[in-house]
Amino acid sequence: MQVFYLSISGLIAANVIAWLTIHVCLSYFCLKVPDSFYESRNLDHRMKKREASLYDKMKIRSWKTVLPDGGGVFKGGFRKKELNTLTVTYVSKFIIETRRAEFNHWILIPPSLLFFLWNPPLVGWIMVAYSLVVNIPFIMIQRYNRFRLELILPKLKKKEQRRRSSVETYGT
Repeated sequence: MQVFYLSISGLIAANVIAWLTIHVCLSYFCLKVPDSFYESRNLDHRMKKREASLYDKMKIRSWKTVLPDGGGVFKGGFRKKELNTLTVTYVSKFIIETRRAEFNHWILIPPSLLFFLWNPPLVGWIMVAYSLVVNIPFIMIQRYNRFRLELILPKLKKKEQRRRSSVETYGT
């Protein structure tokens, strides 16, 4: 329900400033949340095989690189555009960062309902649609990447364990 009435230019300015503020503040908040929150098993991040199959049908692999990576916006952010190395430590961190990014995009959707406070109903629904269109593809990409990384992580762990065992057995 619209509570505030603004001119067209006021609406445009309010919408742009509101979205910018929402994106920056919530993204910064997600960056500052400790990794342990994203490691938690209380968050269900597992993907079902049919979800992975859906992402393959949608050809995410071919279009995911076109979308921007916001991981480098803030100091301390983690860029997820490409996999830099195949170590247990790096892939584990990458998985945590996909969880962080997914959570970030999920929490960017509900604030779209605030836009009904100063926009006519049609524009409010456009803001909700905008929020979904902008965030859902990124959620899908994070889930797709995490699913693939979680498949290779056990193999990397076994490889590193074998390497450690051989070093302990034969010395350096």
